[in-house]
Amino acid sequence: MTYDAIVLGGGAAGLFCAAVAGQRGRRVVVLERSREPGRKILISGGGRCNFTNLHCRPDHFLSNNPAFARSALARYQPSDFIALVDRYGIAYHEKTLGQLFCDGSSRQIVDLLIEECRAAGVELLTGCDISVVREGFVVETSRGGFEAPAVVVATGGLSIPKMGATDLGYRVARQFGVNVVAPRPALVPLLFDAADRRRWRDLAGIAIECAVSVPDLLGTVPNGTRVVPTFEERLLFTHRGLSGPAILQASSYWSPGAGLTIDLLPHLTLGEEIVRRRAAGDTASTKTAVAARLPNRFADRWFETMAEPSVIASTGNDAIRTLESGLHGWTIVPAGSEGFEKAEVTAGGVDTRELSSTTMAARAVRGLFFIGEVVDVTGHLGGFNFQWAWASAHAAGSAL
Repeated sequence: MTYDAIVLGGGAAGLFCAAVAGQRGRRVVVLERSREPGRKILISGGGRCNFTNLHCRPDHFLSNNPAFARSALARYQPSDFIALVDRYGIAYHEKTLGQLFCDGSSRQIVDLLIEECRAAGVELLTGCDISVVREGFVVETSRGGFEAPAVVVATGGLSIPKMGATDLGYRVARQFGVNVVAPRPALVPLLFDAADRRRWRDLAGIAIECAVSVPDLLGTVPNGTRVVPTFEERLLFTHRGLSGPAILQASSYWSPGAGLTIDLLPHLTLGEEIVRRRAAGDTASTKTAVAARLPNRFADRWFETMAEPSVIASTGNDAIRTLESGLHGWTIVPAGSEGFEKAEVTAGGVDTRELSSTTMAARAVRGLFFIGEVVDVTGHLGGFNFQWAWASAHAAGSAL
């Protein structure tokens, strides 16, 4: 069976790339291992698919080659995919921070992609296990052999293996001599060490608006300024560690052995708050002032385990400074992460230094393309990874 292009993987990137190429008159087949396409789309966004973000910019992505994503993201923007969603009459809403969700179900996005493929004459085969990709390109599968002058690898990463994730894309890359940056879990909950688990595990379910930084992983910007990735969102205690948007965001930058610094009272200067309260006739302790800003159970536990007894009842300036330092700079060293089983995405992947930023094609292997999560481009939480799927897929589909 001969085609113009074979797309490996029927997820967000694979389906969209096939549709774009099909619309250009290419004969395309999509080979999907699962029995239905778009399984990760279906569970995304709590079943409502956070399909893009209005504020998408290149600095919302991390990669060993940070400039790589700029071209594709500039040529296919959130407004382009929103126009497609509008054309299908799919109702959506902005939740927070530019995140767009379907009013209905994630199924609407999957149906959109399948219909785009159908209208473009794309052949979609599910339940298709790929055994080998030969030079040429010949793809041997459980449903027979397929041949084409171009292969697009859209097999995703290692996250959520119960949904069918495999390392196929990385194996294909290495087979053809394309380097792979070591994959690691990203957007993943982090685990307490034994001592912190004993101290905090019974607070599972408590959430705090805070700012989380990864100070042990410092980067640079073009002018040489050292920067610390910091995310100001919600932190959530679990039975095993920490989760919530702030932690998930920080986890993409975290590496084993590194610490996290948590500001429990961002934008609040405790000393000024105490002065304000005193001026209003409030003579309560610093503990009372802190407890007014944090969940009660957490505040109680903090003063039980993290503050000196002499500080708790004091309203003196030295005590306030000591307490404030701890609350703005709570440092923990996670024992690890929940791994690929709980990771929303995979960081690392096919080395972007070996790909064209305009077409997603391997520079050294004519006709071989890599798109979506399999590539070493990882977005922040909030629809950015879907936008990378659409943008990289559009770049490859337009080049086939």
